[in-house]
Amino acid sequence: MSKVVVISGHPNLDESWTNKVILNKLQQSVESIDIRRLDTLYPDYKIDIEAEQNALVDADVIVFQYPYYWYSVPALLKKWIDDVFAFNFAFGPEGDKLKNKHFILSFTVGGPEESYDPLGYNHFTIEELARPLQQLCYLAGMVYQPPVYTHRMVYIPGVYNTQEDVEGRAADHADRLLAKIDELSNSTEAKFDLFVKQWFSQFDQLPEDNSYFLGHIAENIELTDPNGSYMGSAGFNDWYKSLLTIFKPGVKHLIEQTSIKSAGDKFDAEIRIRAQGDMTNGESINQLLNENWTVSIDEEGKFTIHSYEVAAV
Repeated sequence: MSKVVVISGHPNLDESWTNKVILNKLQQSVESIDIRRLDTLYPDYKIDIEAEQNALVDADVIVFQYPYYWYSVPALLKKWIDDVFAFNFAFGPEGDKLKNKHFILSFTVGGPEESYDPLGYNHFTIEELARPLQQLCYLAGMVYQPPVYTHRMVYIPGVYNTQEDVEGRAADHADRLLAKIDELSNSTEAKFDLFVKQWFSQFDQLPEDNSYFLGHIAENIELTDPNGSYMGSAGFNDWYKSLLTIFKPGVKHLIEQTSIKSAGDKFDAEIRIRAQGDMTNGESINQLLNENWTVSIDEEGKFTIHSYEVAAV
């Protein structure tokens, strides 16, 4: 199951008629979720940057949940963005920590839908007004998803809307957000992305015990790399032992791109990896690799690799 981190930017969630409903439903419905209430964590606006960055690194899906304030985010969420999306974390030469994570804007809008139109009093569409946060996503290398938002989400007793109406809209909003999270978490593409991350996190460590890898390869696997070809689990063992003699543990495999498409009862996958680290001969490696896999997935979501091709770029 993909890990979902929700950043709640409401400055006083206990007084919310809508964001509170949405977050409660998420908490009840998503198995692996971390809802970070900024109003209770940082009422003094002093953000624990390391804790927040660690939470994001662990995430596969990142959601900003907030009320729409003056065509943007509340001040507390803006302060959080300014502090957490730091140089060499979210951007910069080493700023790849959020790369390929799915990013969803989820927000509640007080005004009616028709006002967000060139002929309405807000003049611009919601999508146009969301462009700065969309660009934030792009700069950080995340995958931008269409925003989830709902209009007429302000309740002013006796003046505007009813509590029942806004809470009903909030429940519907939560259902749409949950459907999007489910799509991103449980599709074959999402499951494969998670498997690739797990596979290469193991390769980063290069453990002597390679049972994790053997548990995900077919008995008749065909494996090729620039140094030769290997057949079956015995061939895989030989290949893996050769890696232990060439590389030191701690080589980083940075996943730059993955794609997977159906090919009959199996799937063809393409993976672009950058390998960085130290070799046993004292030299360093910084190599871009293209990998082509043929995989299958069983009913429990476990992947098996049938062919594995590595090519240096």
